[in-house]
Amino acid sequence: MASISIDPCDNTLETPGQRAALVTGSNTYQSVTDKVCLLAEKPRIPPMYFVALGISVTWLIILKFCIIYLLTTGVGVWGNMSPVFWGWPIVNFVFWVGIGHAGTLISAILFLFRQNWRTGINRAAEAMTIFAVVCAGLFPGIHIGRVWFAYWLFPLPNTMLLWPQFRSPLLWDVFAVSTYATVSLLFWYMGMIPDLATFRDRATSRVRQIFYGVLSLGWTGSARNWSRYEKAYLLLAALATPLVLSVHTIVSFDFAVSQLPGWHTTIFPPYFVAGAVFSGFAMVATLLVPARVLCGLEEIITIRHLENMCKIMLATGTIVGYAYAMEFFIAWYGGNPYEQFAFVNRAFGPYWWAYWTMVSCNVISPQFFWIKWCRTTPWFMVIICIFINIGMWFERFVITVTSLSRDFLPSSWGYFKPTMIDVLMLIGSFGLFFTLFLLFCRFLPVVAMAEVKSVMPPHSDDYPEQVYDQVH
Repeated sequence: MASISIDPCDNTLETPGQRAALVTGSNTYQSVTDKVCLLAEKPRIPPMYFVALGISVTWLIILKFCIIYLLTTGVGVWGNMSPVFWGWPIVNFVFWVGIGHAGTLISAILFLFRQNWRTGINRAAEAMTIFAVVCAGLFPGIHIGRVWFAYWLFPLPNTMLLWPQFRSPLLWDVFAVSTYATVSLLFWYMGMIPDLATFRDRATSRVRQIFYGVLSLGWTGSARNWSRYEKAYLLLAALATPLVLSVHTIVSFDFAVSQLPGWHTTIFPPYFVAGAVFSGFAMVATLLVPARVLCGLEEIITIRHLENMCKIMLATGTIVGYAYAMEFFIAWYGGNPYEQFAFVNRAFGPYWWAYWTMVSCNVISPQFFWIKWCRTTPWFMVIICIFINIGMWFERFVITVTSLSRDFLPSSWGYFKPTMIDVLMLIGSFGLFFTLFLLFCRFLPVVAMAEVKSVMPPHSDDYPEQVYDQVH
C-alpha cells in the first residue's frame, strides 16, 4: 500500500474530530516570546529591512514635497477639472478607508465569534488599519484647497455663524472616520499592553525600559490586571464591531445620496463594505507574507492563517462580482435611460480599460483561490493580492471618474487625465503606509503573544535545543 508523507508543519490538513494546531513546530510559551521579540531586540537588523525602509522613506519624502507644492501653488496641480471635480484624491481616500477595514474585522468581529485563528494575525492587521486610516485622512484634508480652514468641518462655535451642513454625508464621513480611527487606535493599544510589558521586562537598556515602561502603563500581570484587561478588550470589541459596517456604509452615502447616474443606487452600502473587507484582507496578506519571513514568524503566522484569509477573499470577491452584475441588472430593470447609459459607458466608453482592469483583478483573480495550491503558496498568494488591490483602486476610479465625466449634458462632458502630482501622491501615500508599518515591525510586538499562547496546548517549560538555535 502506498503511503503519503505528511509535513509536520503543515496545519492546513483537516483531521476529523481534531482541531489543527495554530502554532507549528516545537514551540513553547518561551520560544514564542523570543521569536516575537527577536526583531526588536536584535542588534543586527536584516539588510532587507533597511532596503524596504529606504524605499518607503524615499516615497514618503516625495509625498511631503508634493503636499508642499500643492499648498503653495493650489489644487490646480491636480488633474481635477470640470466636470470631474472629484478626481484621484477622493479615489485614494475611499481606497485607503477600505484597506483599513480588515484590521478591525479580524480583531473585533472574529474575537466576538471566538475564532482562534485570528490570534496570529490580529496585531499586524490592527496596525495596518491605523496606518491606512492615516493615509485616508490625508486626502480630504488637502482636497479642500485651503487646508488652514479644515477645522470648519467640525461644528465649532464661531463669530460668522458658519456651521457644517449636518444633512450632508460628507460631514457624516468626518465623524464616522474619526470615530473609527479613535476606537481602532484604542483597541490596538489596549491589546498591546501585556506584550509591551514583556518588552519592558526584557529590555537591557535604560532607554528601552523607560519607553516600554511608560507604554505598558504599569502592567504587572496580576489577576486583577488580567480581569480588567479582558473586560475592557471585550467592551472595545463590541464597540468596534458596528463601526466596521458603518464607516464604509457612510462613505458609500457620499455617492449614493446624489442624483448622478451610476451613483444613485441602494446597492452601494453592502457593496462598499464587501469590497472594503475584500481589499483589506488582500493588503493584510500582502504585508504578512514577507513580514513573517523577515521576522522569523513562519511557525506563528502559519500557512493556515494565510489560507483562511484566502477563503475570506474568495467569498468577498464573489460578493463583489455579484454586485457588479447586479448594478447592470438594476440599471436595465429600472428603465432609466441615464442610468443605463452610465453603465454601458463604464464598460464600453472612454474608460473601458479601467472597467475591465477592475473586473479582471477583482472577479477573475480571486477565483484561483478555489485551488488549494494557490491558497497555500505564499508567493503566488501575494501576486493575487496585489492584483486585488490594483483592482479595488480601479473600482473607486471607475465609480468616481466615469460617472462624473459623462452625466446629463453631453456639452459638459470631459476626459479626466491625472497629472504627475496625482501619480506621485498616490505612490507617496504607499510610502507613508509602508514606513509606518516597517517602524511598527521594528519597535512594537508584531504578534499578540499573550493571545497566541492562549490557543497553544499546555507545554512544559522545556526549551527544545533546535528552537533555541533558531532565535539566538
